[in-house]
Amino acid sequence: MHEPTARSLISVRPAAGLTGQIAIPGDKSISHRALMFGALATGETRISGLLTGEDVLRTAAAMRALGAEIAAGADGIWRVAGRGIGGLTEPADVLDMGNSGTAARLLCGILASHPLFAVMTGDASLRGRPMRRVIDPLTATGARFAARSGGRLPLAIEGARDALPLEYRVPVPSAQVKSALLLAGLNAQGVTRIEEPEATRDHTENMLRHFGAIVRVETAGTGRIVELDGQPELRAADIAVPGDPSSAAFPLIAALLVPGSRIVIQAVGLNPLRTGLFLCLEEMGAAIIIRNRRTEGGEPVGDLEIAAGPLRSADIPAGRAPSMIDEYPVLAVAAACAAGTTRMRGLKELRVKESDRLAATAALLSVNGVKVEIEGDDLIVHGTGRPPAGGGLVQTHMDHRIAMSAIVLGMVAAEPVTAGDAGFIDTSFPGFVALMNGIGAAIRPAP
Repeated sequence: MHEPTARSLISVRPAAGLTGQIAIPGDKSISHRALMFGALATGETRISGLLTGEDVLRTAAAMRALGAEIAAGADGIWRVAGRGIGGLTEPADVLDMGNSGTAARLLCGILASHPLFAVMTGDASLRGRPMRRVIDPLTATGARFAARSGGRLPLAIEGARDALPLEYRVPVPSAQVKSALLLAGLNAQGVTRIEEPEATRDHTENMLRHFGAIVRVETAGTGRIVELDGQPELRAADIAVPGDPSSAAFPLIAALLVPGSRIVIQAVGLNPLRTGLFLCLEEMGAAIIIRNRRTEGGEPVGDLEIAAGPLRSADIPAGRAPSMIDEYPVLAVAAACAAGTTRMRGLKELRVKESDRLAATAALLSVNGVKVEIEGDDLIVHGTGRPPAGGGLVQTHMDHRIAMSAIVLGMVAAEPVTAGDAGFIDTSFPGFVALMNGIGAAIRPAP
């Protein structure tokens, strides 16, 4: 593993519509959790469809350093021989989480309730991201943390010897914070109780049940209360990782925008707490058909059929953000091509992603001739119903989703669009350029 090499890509309008049937990489959120839960279970867990991007490989390396045996087979199946709850061993070296905030925050939860010492770091982008949101509540387990100012990595963690269960109300919707606290609760005696103001993605709760933990979920207004009985015996359980809906967003929106396009994206995860983007696009008039619905590994899955067509503006409520927090940059690209003004409300969480993703999204559009404004935590995009001017150089700030969104914009804009540093795309979507070019895109290295 290595920090991705900086490289620029140019995206131009293809000569014809996008066509074909594609499979996208496995869901990143589920892939991280599959490796972690496999390491905390007893027995061998087999994982099919695991995302092999840099972020997930960092998680695999960290769990190996903590004593789990993890190997990828020639058949594409990953096998994890777990240590059991409380059985992790102290790592001999620093845990480098690369660019993955999800891996870093969830691992904080695991380490907080294991009596061992560990140091965690990451790349330049991750070292600038706040960890205080998990450090502060996890301290109540009895764990001790030492971090740079603002709770930033590198971070030293001394796990609690007899971890206390947590009772905590998450101040803002965050699946990462909720999951970190539940993971800490696995090795604490008693019941861990987490209240969230808005329902966020529930992959952790689903996977806890899949491995044999007792989890209770109660609806509380627009949010939920999640309770976990501590110190269960997690048993190895095979997992089939569905296609990542956040990754599917890029070919999906490209197909909606490039005239004459019609594609099928196979086996996409359809967890209702992850499908806010699909609802937004339907409100904007998108032609999306879901076929072959089924359940795989405890998660709903289906095939998406997408055809190009005109889009109209929409008012996206703040309450939808938890179900599509990673999809806003590419949705903004769709809004730039729609007829009318689209307002996306309540995007505070975008300010603490791989970059200040709210500002980066606005800049992505502005440099390509789209009128865009930020009002408080709202993003306002003035679409004209026509392709944007394009021709801009997009500063990606080491953010893979900004880079991929810029490439999608270049596929419909009047002039080519350059993604200034697209090397980080492989952290979440390995093979993105080849896949897109395979269905008719025209993406090439910049001079």
